Amino acid sequence: MSLNQSATSSAAARGGKPGASTRLLDAVQSIGLLFVIIIGGVILSFASPVFFTRINIENLLFSSTIVAIVAMGQAFVILIAGIDLSVGAVLALSSVLCVVLATEVGLPAGLAALLALGTGALVGFINGLNVTYLRIPALIATLAMMSVTRGIAFLISGGRNIAPVPSIYVDIQAWRIFGVPAVIIFTLLIGILAHFVLTRTRFGREIYATGGNAMAAQLAGIRTNRVTIAAYMISGLAAALGGLMITARLEAGAATAGFGYELIVISAVVIGGVSLFGGEGRISGVLLGVILLGLVQNAVNLLNVPPNYDYVVSGVVIAAAAALDVYRRRYVEAGLRRRTMMAKRDRAAAEKALRGSEVERNPRDATPAASQ
Repeated sequence: MSLNQSATSSAAARGGKPGASTRLLDAVQSIGLLFVIIIGGVILSFASPVFFTRINIENLLFSSTIVAIVAMGQAFVILIAGIDLSVGAVLALSSVLCVVLATEVGLPAGLAALLALGTGALVGFINGLNVTYLRIPALIATLAMMSVTRGIAFLISGGRNIAPVPSIYVDIQAWRIFGVPAVIIFTLLIGILAHFVLTRTRFGREIYATGGNAMAAQLAGIRTNRVTIAAYMISGLAAALGGLMITARLEAGAATAGFGYELIVISAVVIGGVSLFGGEGRISGVLLGVILLGLVQNAVNLLNVPPNYDYVVSGVVIAAAAALDVYRRRYVEAGLRRRTMMAKRDRAAAEKALRGSEVERNPRDATPAASQ
């Protein structure tokens, strides 16, 4: 096996097929999140009799769909050890464009929506170029793009909500499949697709490898610049899709939409177990993180907590999740790696001792090798 093939196999093994210890940590974290969600639901059911009603549960999931879509796109960026602060502004720009192009320019609603999605992907492409070829830190590059895209959204809309929207958005918002809002099912399908891409495709393995160790990935023959640009394009596309969804919900194109979404989606991604250092995390965890944040928001509404506490909770949750990520990487995973290395060393020593005992029992078998 050549050096490149060996490195590629190693990188793929790290991202596409994690070891037993990594799978165990992911499983424990997902189960832990699910446990917290269940406990939180039980507590809320006692605090408010409205919580466990079908309408409230449906509203909780329904309100989480946009955050989930944008968070899944953000997860691709964080998996390569990047960050995208422009997602909220891209969402607003997409919301404004899809309505303006359809109602004021006269384009068909479907074409206007495709152009809005393409604009989101283009913004992501520019972010990727700035990060890879211009070597601008991701935080600065996407912060600048956040300001630019939000400003363009305000210029196009004139700072007003643009209504009415094409009827297709109203129909999609009201569409149900077997009594379940179609947007919830659509979000689950997007989650399945994202999970498949990350775990069953070469591109997914390259995402994990680039985030785990970009230099090693380059030595393995992975074009890390292209992978990085693609990740930012996916994030921009997901944010633009969120813009179409929020347009349907508000029944208006709004340049003010998506304010604060950067913190919300980063919180969901980090809570869901995606490492801020890149190379680790699963889409299933991201969706659980979104549900947990939705549960907190639902509790704030049901218990009449002042809404400004949302920011305090989000900041505390981000700090706690980041601290947990550092602890896991520095202590838990390091301990598991040490145990794995010691087990391999002990196994090798046992095999060597076994071979030595076999030679002692059968000295004639070792004579020809010695004479040669």
